[in-house]
Amino acid sequence: MYFSRPYGTEKSDCRIPSDKSLGYCRKSLSGQIEYPDISSKESRNISTIQGNTSGLKPNQLRRIEKLYTRRIAPQQIVTPEFARQMSELSHETRRQIGVLIDRKGYIESVIVGDARRIELPDLRRTRVATDRFRGLRCIHTHLRHEPLTQDDLTDLALLRLDMMATIDVDERTGLPGIVRAAHLLPAQNNADNQAHAIDGTSLNADGVSPDGEAAFAFLEPQIPSQLDVDFLELINSLEQEMARNRQTARRATSADRAILVGVTTNTNIDAEESMAELNELAASAGLVTVDRIIQRRNAIDPRTVLGRGKLDDLIVRALQLGADLIVFDRELSPAQVRSIGEATDLKVIDRAQLILDIFAQRAETREGKIQTELAQLKYMLPRLIVGQDSAFSRLAGGIGGRGPGETKLETDRRRVRDRINRLEKQIEELRGHRGQRRKARARHELPIVSIVGYTNAGKSTLLNTLTQSTVHAEKRMFATLDPTSRRLRLPHEQEIIINDTVGFIRDLPPDLIAAFRATLEEISDSDLLIHLVDAANPRLMQQIESVESILTSLELGDIPRVTILNKTDLIDSETAHAIRREVSNSGARDCILASANDAATLRPLINRVGEILARDLTEIPHHQTDTTLEVAHGLS
Repeated sequence: MYFSRPYGTEKSDCRIPSDKSLGYCRKSLSGQIEYPDISSKESRNISTIQGNTSGLKPNQLRRIEKLYTRRIAPQQIVTPEFARQMSELSHETRRQIGVLIDRKGYIESVIVGDARRIELPDLRRTRVATDRFRGLRCIHTHLRHEPLTQDDLTDLALLRLDMMATIDVDERTGLPGIVRAAHLLPAQNNADNQAHAIDGTSLNADGVSPDGEAAFAFLEPQIPSQLDVDFLELINSLEQEMARNRQTARRATSADRAILVGVTTNTNIDAEESMAELNELAASAGLVTVDRIIQRRNAIDPRTVLGRGKLDDLIVRALQLGADLIVFDRELSPAQVRSIGEATDLKVIDRAQLILDIFAQRAETREGKIQTELAQLKYMLPRLIVGQDSAFSRLAGGIGGRGPGETKLETDRRRVRDRINRLEKQIEELRGHRGQRRKARARHELPIVSIVGYTNAGKSTLLNTLTQSTVHAEKRMFATLDPTSRRLRLPHEQEIIINDTVGFIRDLPPDLIAAFRATLEEISDSDLLIHLVDAANPRLMQQIESVESILTSLELGDIPRVTILNKTDLIDSETAHAIRREVSNSGARDCILASANDAATLRPLINRVGEILARDLTEIPHHQTDTTLEVAHGLS
């Protein structure tokens, strides 16, 4: 819809007021010059100039503001006329001038910077589809003929712009020089998904990441009149490729795609071992790991953990690979989660939350579900953040209501606390029921033996082999959470109760330990512990230390233990004996090896357990029985 004015002004005199025009006009069939109706949906109202406007003359401000009235052909990156207008203004003010242009060619924002750079508005709060760009391209001037800077490329990636272009300004005449432009590239297929370390490096000036993959594509520099790139066709093809890559990945699996991030102040070797365990946890949680990044720092950044530069690189990588969430191999504070989430627009979780999610997926019994929910709520409570509507208070209802009531955040916290109290009462009831069952077993005077160990060490497999049971066993971390008890007949007509317990892990969340304390009480009533160790795991020494540390924290370190080096069928004999010597020398342990899959190798274990339980443990000091005993592979 157009409004008109009386005919009589020639085409050359057609000038549109700066507060109403869109930069073009036309004659109607009736002979009148028609202007766009500023009340229509397609109109664009002139906004204030953003950036460094102090010190500019009123005439300069009016001319810069008039950039809003221009429109660029959608197929063109920039027109020669518009480039000249920008360069002349930039030359006169000695400041960089920039604009954000949408795909219809309308000017969305006009920004004034200084002689070195411009500051783009924060657009990251505006949600963008995962397989699309933002729909805006940035064009700004360069007064020193420099190429696209690292800040330009960072803004291109962080804001997910369609394109970043710069116009060189001639120092003498102020006319536009060459135009340099770059755009993001869809990620290459990364099937092997190898972790790459970042140690003081980032995307270089050519837009290449430390693993050698290009993140940006640079167009050939040209003067504005010779730019022959069809902008819309280019952007549409890029978005179609991004969508195809994402659909291919989604067809392969419907799981969330995650980038694992490890930040360490120690050696990269330790970080790689920890990252390997995090990768196993992610797989156990049903995540698809699309990339792993390790950064070594002298100190952890208190706000973003990674530091600003490396966080920018992570955002570029997440955009390329179509990641859904970022998993950090350390516990994050609520402020860090909020800062990283706002910067990346992705879900951010830490190691503790990942473990809690696994427990929530695997809990099957009512008790396990209650314990897991309690741990999750305790973890969530300090991390509740103010939502968009939480800043407004509700007025108290009823007669005599005065002043504000509870905010949304306060209401959420109160509900979480109430739920925690109810769950804790239910756990106390379950603890009483467990106590009754333990008393019943005590009346039968059956010794209790509990299998403890690191997660995925083979505890359920050992229980199945010893008792010929069919407890669920899977080569996955925390495959079983609910404790299982079975009877086992030892030699000399001796019967025992053998328990399969929850697996341990390094840095087990304290809330999880507290929630599962009722379950772990089963261990405290044990007469003997079988500490099962995965001998084929390269991190077995760290796993042994983690299990012993958790047992000590639970005040269970005085219970006699028999340690079994399991999975010896996966390693050769020479390696197995070397591991036995290492474990023996590190803790003055008597080390022999076994395999839970081979019942023949467990016969000495059964005999040794029978010998220990036949003793009067009340007369023998615990330090004499708290030795590490392994069953030799192949002995009978």
